[in-house]
Amino acid sequence: MAKIEEARGFLKDVGMPKAQQSNLCCLILLALAGIKPEMTWEAATNEWTGIHEMIYFMNSNYETTYAENSREMFRKRALHAFRAAALIEDNGEATNSKNYKYRITEETLPLIRAINSDMWEKSLEMFLTYYTKLIELYASKKEMTKLPVKINGHDFKFSPGKHNELQKAIIEEFAPRFAPYSECLYVGDTIKKDLVKNVEKLKELGFEITLHDKMPDVVLYREDKNWIYFVESVTSVGPMDPKRIMEITEMTKDVSAGKIFVTAFLDFKTYKKFSETLAWETEIWIAEMPDHMIHMDGDKFLEPR
Repeated sequence: MAKIEEARGFLKDVGMPKAQQSNLCCLILLALAGIKPEMTWEAATNEWTGIHEMIYFMNSNYETTYAENSREMFRKRALHAFRAAALIEDNGEATNSKNYKYRITEETLPLIRAINSDMWEKSLEMFLTYYTKLIELYASKKEMTKLPVKINGHDFKFSPGKHNELQKAIIEEFAPRFAPYSECLYVGDTIKKDLVKNVEKLKELGFEITLHDKMPDVVLYREDKNWIYFVESVTSVGPMDPKRIMEITEMTKDVSAGKIFVTAFLDFKTYKKFSETLAWETEIWIAEMPDHMIHMDGDKFLEPR
């Protein structure tokens, strides 16, 4: 289709590598710009768009058949590179959140609107003169908004966003109060999935590491009690409901240490939203009330099941 070739020409002209000039990359650019086959590039927009919406747009307008399980392919083959090149930005939400979205940067949008117009050559020349600075700007912007956190005595930085704000609170506020002397064996990040992963210790405890995509957001281990805390950081998805408990239990069937299941929320309002789905005999911690916990019934409190 003509629009795909025009998108390919744009990606080539701004210097994207050959791998990021594929049909998939072209289609993602078209979806982010909201350009249908019959539209002119002048109508391009930069609305926040999730991968689900991109898939629907492509399948509806460009005769593709992408499925929902294509998400990781979209990220690895196109979106990560587009973001590194400052052609797009993300909104900082957790990648597993339905609210995680991308959009074309404000600086790139005018160039896209100039495709096939008399202003193209001049617009491209102007864009390329400050393109390197643009990449540096967005890289530094990302770095400046990162959240510093000390994990196991070492300094790390979380990517910005509510999900990671809560993970930071779990490590800095929850752990000292309710999991004293514990070591963080695993914590992910919205950008770098395995920010901390003590593979050796996890294997020693009996974890099946090949299922890391099923790992809870934070895993803490308290050696003096031989307890493991599985903590889910919930801002929009993923509480400790019965299904999640079964997944973690299956993944850790060879783990003999005592298991404690915790759902963490930033505020009471979010907790109320999920309160009816939480599994019995689990713990709830709310960051805005860090000194207290809620126990979902059962014969024990903050002890292994």
